Amino acid sequence: MLLGGSAARSGERAEVTVYKSPTCSCCDKWISHLERNGFSVVAHEMKDVAPVKQKNGLPAPLASCHTALVDGYVVEGHVPASDIARLLESRPPVAGLAVPGMPIGSPGMEGPNPVTYRVYSFDAQGRIETFATHAP
Repeated sequence: MLLGGSAARSGERAEVTVYKSPTCSCCDKWISHLERNGFSVVAHEMKDVAPVKQKNGLPAPLASCHTALVDGYVVEGHVPASDIARLLESRPPVAGLAVPGMPIGSPGMEGPNPVTYRVYSFDAQGRIETFATHAP
């Protein structure tokens, strides 16, 4: 699933394609977070994002409200832009990153009482590891 010729390597931020529900405001806030951090975003609204998750090998326990594709990787949920940039820079042999659920304090889910949350990496064999931890 990994593609060569990363835009991130040439100093430009890669385009992020987001698949989301038309009624999800937190997804819109996450998109704004990415754009504020230099990413170009194309959003596709759909009633059911599950087929996108399934087609791209997202492990079910990592599911969240939206799924994005960027430069050969899957990005699920409210992953911070800094972690996406690090992923694109380091190019680890994973299928993508995910923040399961919708933790308060993650980008797009700002609010009172933020929690510590983890960003997980996952590969095509279903292995899941911690990629980053973010505390309030």
